[in-house]
Amino acid sequence: MDRLEFFARAVEADPDQARAHFGYAVELDRAGRFEDAVTEYRRYLELSSDEGNAWQRLGVALAALERRDEAADAFLAGIDAAVAHGHHGMADDLRDLLEAL
Repeated sequence: MDRLEFFARAVEADPDQARAHFGYAVELDRAGRFEDAVTEYRRYLELSSDEGNAWQRLGVALAALERRDEAADAFLAGIDAAVAHGHHGMADDLRDLLEAL
């Protein structure tokens, strides 16, 4: 079983398990399935408090889909989350991504 299938099964087995949604989103992203990845990142963010990483990944996936306004919103949320958790380097990376849109 590959990682994509593993996380798909994990999400199916426990739809409220945030980490399963995050892992599935990452694998979908790696497979170039950005629309599906966006759905899974959003579900993860509904279930869990994120420190910025998932917001960044969501923004990058949205940018790949040319949904720039939504990507900008994700990057802004990620900046707020990163700063709130003391991850100033991540916040700077998110600002760079926002400027590059």
